[in-house]
Amino acid sequence: MTNRQKRFTLPATLLSALALTSGTAFADIEKFALQGNVLHIDTDTNDFTVTAIGNNSFQVTFLTDDSGKPYVNLPSMALPDGVAFNKLDLGVSETPNSITLTHKDISASIDKQSHLISYALNGEVVAKERGGLSITDESVSLSFTLDQNEKLYGGGQRVLGMDRRSHSMPLYNKAHYGYTTSSNQMYFGLSAVMSSKHYSVLFDNTASGNLDMGSSAADELLFSAKGGRASYIMVLGENLDDTVTNTVAVTGKQPLPPRWLLGNFASRFGYKSQNEVMDVVDAFNTQDIPVDAVVLDLYWFGKDIKGHMGNLSWDTTAFPEPEKMITTLREQDVKTVLITEPFILTTSKQWESAVANNALAQNDNGAPYTFDFYFGNTGLVDVFSEAGQDWFWQYYEKLAAQGVAGWWGDLGEPEVHPDDIQHIWQSTKVNGAEVHNAYGHQWAKTVYNNLTELQPDTRPFVLMRSGFLGSQRYGMVPWTGDVSRSWGGLKPQVELALQMSVFGLAYTHSDLGGFAGGETFDAELYTRWLQFGTFSPVFRPHAQDNIAPEPVFHADPVKSIARKFIQLRYDMLPYNYSLAFENALYGTPLMRPLAMAYGESDWFENADSYLWGDGLLVSPVTSANQTVWPTALPKGVWFDFFSDTRYQGGQTVDYLLTQENFPVWVKAGSFMPMSKELDRTEQFNARELEIHYWHDSSVASSSYTYYEDDGKNPASVKKGLYTKLLLSASVDDKAALTLTLDSEGSYIGMPKRRNINYVVHGFKEKPKSVAIDGHVVPVQWNEKGKTLSLAISCDYQQSVKVVIM
Repeated sequence: MTNRQKRFTLPATLLSALALTSGTAFADIEKFALQGNVLHIDTDTNDFTVTAIGNNSFQVTFLTDDSGKPYVNLPSMALPDGVAFNKLDLGVSETPNSITLTHKDISASIDKQSHLISYALNGEVVAKERGGLSITDESVSLSFTLDQNEKLYGGGQRVLGMDRRSHSMPLYNKAHYGYTTSSNQMYFGLSAVMSSKHYSVLFDNTASGNLDMGSSAADELLFSAKGGRASYIMVLGENLDDTVTNTVAVTGKQPLPPRWLLGNFASRFGYKSQNEVMDVVDAFNTQDIPVDAVVLDLYWFGKDIKGHMGNLSWDTTAFPEPEKMITTLREQDVKTVLITEPFILTTSKQWESAVANNALAQNDNGAPYTFDFYFGNTGLVDVFSEAGQDWFWQYYEKLAAQGVAGWWGDLGEPEVHPDDIQHIWQSTKVNGAEVHNAYGHQWAKTVYNNLTELQPDTRPFVLMRSGFLGSQRYGMVPWTGDVSRSWGGLKPQVELALQMSVFGLAYTHSDLGGFAGGETFDAELYTRWLQFGTFSPVFRPHAQDNIAPEPVFHADPVKSIARKFIQLRYDMLPYNYSLAFENALYGTPLMRPLAMAYGESDWFENADSYLWGDGLLVSPVTSANQTVWPTALPKGVWFDFFSDTRYQGGQTVDYLLTQENFPVWVKAGSFMPMSKELDRTEQFNARELEIHYWHDSSVASSSYTYYEDDGKNPASVKKGLYTKLLLSASVDDKAALTLTLDSEGSYIGMPKRRNINYVVHGFKEKPKSVAIDGHVVPVQWNEKGKTLSLAISCDYQQSVKVVIM
């Protein structure tokens, strides 16, 4: 080893001081220096930085273009604003051919001659640039090498199959009305790829472009864009689960939503009057179907579909007393959600105000850019400029004062967005092509940040159909757009949700029942879609109103089946809310690919089924007139959620279908906390909890953590204002089952005591004895259901041990 090589084994803090003055280059790297977490690389062409940003991740950003001229980057959208990376313990080493930045088990090695970077985990290279970052006068591109057997998630909303390898797709958010089983371009694209080799690449560029996953060249992953930011993020993981959570940790976790997000929504296109809104809520009440929110589409501001967009105020003819309506609904624990759009028609009430306040995106002459689209002649709110944000926000503020509880942003791709339209972003003019994919993201950010300031004790609900990497930071709840009301529309919904969820958009969901078209009511399709929605992040039937999307307007057996499954969703509220907590704490999706738990080689491409949390496997019925539904089960023991029939996994099983059942399995050893007979999520009573456990002697031990808070406090996660119930089960060599309950943490308003009812599934016959904390108690056995019930009353800090022989 030469003296030169020895010098770069010094601690990073000392190296940082030496490198700028002492670092000599081989080939065309002129100098390099480590300053904090940032490795600066100066070359005879591009200068760039490689930053270690934690969570097994690196950020690479170009500072000059290919000619060596300074390159002005747009701000990062993928990373949180002003993120201050924790100081990391880094090392830099040098060989005649490379410079390597190392943090713990990961490293980024830069070839001195080509400047290409390879990334390693535990000493094994898992990703390497092929062409790397490149800048021309008109484009920014990023190229990586693909291995022959590599499989890829990525691109966000597309209907292409779970493995997107060999596909090429536009990076341009665009509506696809009435899509079914194939779509290469949709509402919410993501310039990101996640590999079966356990890395993800996030191209931090919001411009119109293209993503090629080995279509043009089989061994090349290629991002390209019409200008914009020259930067990307590499995330490494030990496995797929680790890669997912690391990726979400880097781009930002979703804030914990209000508990009412997990209830049932009354929604359609659309309610045309105040009376109609009140009547539909009354119908839910009188027909004993739970409901938590009502969603108002565009008729709240105008009697017609066209000509009124941009009014941003109530049509008082149809809604004469909106505040009274909202208050009356709120007294019933029903929230009001309103649609808004960023298009301000020249015929709208607010056009002159928007122009006068410089709120609109401009043409080259500095005047509002106007164009025709479906709803009329319009301008577009400049959500990037302070003037546009301030002007737009005043209308939200007024509506919030009237009691509106949730916000629906529609057409936010934007649906029409000329490439040459001008936005003002941080005092700089940028054209529509450069920031197109950031529009919905910036809009959500404005709404979310202003709401958190206006209502600091409230968790915002922000429903949007378009955004960018990291949009989950702003509480965004995406949906999959105007899907066809057909079996073809239902089929891709698992794929769409999973592809979004692994990149952090964990509340992606569909218009249950389908939105577009449909001349006659298909009772089976509607029923199966709502059954699927029971195990989805958001339960919101929504459609064009030629066929009612709400179950209250359908006859039995459709209505009775819908009632049963909606009630089940409310019964599952503790389990579902705990999933939301896991997502907020760790970035774990609610809907999860089976590959996250059971191995990529077998399950990476599976879009027929998914995991709802750790415990449930859901296989939606997506074809008509089926009597059996074949489902591949992972190894282990699984129980039919509805009948408790036991299945041996590691094979494909045929699930016998009826109208009223649905293919959902519970993994042996799973816990599920539940409530009973809620009509609203507000009625949740933490004092009363039913904990189900599915027992099988093949599972020697298992554990589960249940999270709980007040359902409202925005600071619950940040300040640790929540409790955890630590549930565990074990089987000894005498086949005795032991269930243990412990607790940690507390929150304001938490009950001092709990009444817990254990329901244990899986026994073939009545147990001989049951002891609670050493005291034998009578056995409560349901012979028909083969379940054991145990009622326990305990202090919230008390540890409880149950032994069942």
